Amino acid sequence: MKITVITVAGISSRFNKDFPEDEKILKCLYYDENPKDTLIYRMIQKTSYSDRIIVVGGYKYDDLINYIDEYIPSDLKEKINLVYNDHFDDLSSGYSLYLGIREALTKFSDIEEILFVEGDLDVDMESFQKVIDSPNNVITTNPEAIYSNKAVVLYQNGEDKYVYAFNSNHGLLSIDEPFKAIFNSGQIWKFNDMDILKIANDNFKEYLITDTNLGIIQKYFDMTDDSIDVIPFNHWVNCNTCEDYQIIKKYWRNNL
Repeated sequence: MKITVITVAGISSRFNKDFPEDEKILKCLYYDENPKDTLIYRMIQKTSYSDRIIVVGGYKYDDLINYIDEYIPSDLKEKINLVYNDHFDDLSSGYSLYLGIREALTKFSDIEEILFVEGDLDVDMESFQKVIDSPNNVITTNPEAIYSNKAVVLYQNGEDKYVYAFNSNHGLLSIDEPFKAIFNSGQIWKFNDMDILKIANDNFKEYLITDTNLGIIQKYFDMTDDSIDVIPFNHWVNCNTCEDYQIIKKYWRNNL
């Protein structure tokens, strides 16, 4: 069984900053013309190869339920498990990933792989297909320049381990060890060892519950000795603002 976890629980504060209170929206549901031109619709289409798609929501959760019910095609809707994160406003992104992995590992058996996608991303299908096709664990990168105030940094250290660095306060970053390579993270991962993933997930719940999703991801990749494919995206946008959405929409229009 192949499972995708998509997390969309956050309050979208940067995206919503210019909206009146009664017009604020869950970012992944935003559109300005066609209701199918949303981040969640496009990502569910991209991950339609999966046997199950676990969507973890929180902020404006009823809107998410209603959108999926109204706009997602029935054949895909049947694959979706919705999970509610009741700590979307007081815990970081790690708790959403924890809930999604827990849902997968407790509800389903014979899991071959779990793909994790942050729900505010748009990526090109050609690169994404390489992620889908890989039989290995996958780490992804993006082509943007690395700025400490927004990038999730990925580097390969002298022991060939992949390590992440991120400042949740969007300040400066430092790397305190020699490294072989450095990248901007593509924020999509594939895990194919469920025993190690369960250990990483349980460790997060016990020790790192206030951390970002990197708390789970770093633990997993620290522990695995299996092959890891590092796959770059040709097109990658992290949708933080309405301006980002217009960039994404233009890309969709030009790449039908």
